[in-house]
Amino acid sequence: MNKIKVLVVDDSALVRQTLVSILESDPQIEIVGVAADPYIAVEKIKECIPDVITLDIEMPRMDGLTFLKKLMSQHPIPVVVISTLTEKGTDSALLALEYGAIEVLAKPKVNTKALLEQSKIDLCDKVKAAALSNVRKRTFTERTSTDVAPKLSADAVLSKSISKSMVQTTETVIAIGASTGGTEALRVLLEGFPSDCPGIVIVQHMPEMFTKQFAQRLDSICKVNVKEAENGDKVLRGHALLSPGGKHMMLKRSGAFYYVEIIDGPLVNRHRPSVDVLFRSVARYAGKNAIGTILTGMGDDGAKGMLEMKEAGAHTIAQDEKSCVVFGMPKEAIKLNAADKIIPLTEISKYIMSKVK
Repeated sequence: MNKIKVLVVDDSALVRQTLVSILESDPQIEIVGVAADPYIAVEKIKECIPDVITLDIEMPRMDGLTFLKKLMSQHPIPVVVISTLTEKGTDSALLALEYGAIEVLAKPKVNTKALLEQSKIDLCDKVKAAALSNVRKRTFTERTSTDVAPKLSADAVLSKSISKSMVQTTETVIAIGASTGGTEALRVLLEGFPSDCPGIVIVQHMPEMFTKQFAQRLDSICKVNVKEAENGDKVLRGHALLSPGGKHMMLKRSGAFYYVEIIDGPLVNRHRPSVDVLFRSVARYAGKNAIGTILTGMGDDGAKGMLEMKEAGAHTIAQDEKSCVVFGMPKEAIKLNAADKIIPLTEISKYIMSKVK
């Protein structure tokens, strides 16, 4: 198996050294160059075209966003943005996703061994996901073997229900899970929903501090109201709740209404929030009243949870391979026979509304 060739672009020598050390610790990854700014990066690309580029945002001579736009419009290469978690950096990181970056990560935490190990897992996983992604040329207009921690299942947060699924009521809940490529997929999906659609709960694999502004960005362009979920928020018609980064989100029910519970807990399938945790809670508390959708993403988070939703009587949908950036999570759900329908991204919202009506 050929190694994944990576070019590291960052103006900090210390950061470059840290990233190289982390990535080279994975036997599937090979560093083919480092660059202190985009101009040097271009020369490195001429020498050897990498499979993935890790990219800083704030750099001398040319900033990372400008370089990303030029790259994606001329010679698309999968890019993982490595960002600091400042308020300004958060805005820039979200713009990077709009310009075509596959993933956005915080700069590795090196102050403790545990945090460094977590950074190592996150970074290597994201680079591998990016290497498998389907990047396309974009046109812009003025106006996107290491030591591995144990892979826990949703059992670590919520035990599997053995009760029968609840009878159907008039209130439907739409549950959505996404990872790599999901920021753009969620925009397309949510833009297709009318303002009076059923309540929506979403898990998108994304670092802490990015989710609030991502929700605000979606809210500004969609008919539905979108917000980062807070503990106890009700699931209401015309509203979408996005799980905060670094927390699990579960659906709960009290009498006639649904609400969400936001909790800490271990990583599930290496993620927090985890799609499996959300989907399991939806299977338990909504049953036949739910519609589940799994979108583009690396790995298998959400596949087992979607199967539990289907077994509880929910209708389930997987995004098709052609429209996915990475056909990982939907593929795993399909392999488990967890998806009732396999649909292109642009048709999912229309299909869901037809099932609701």
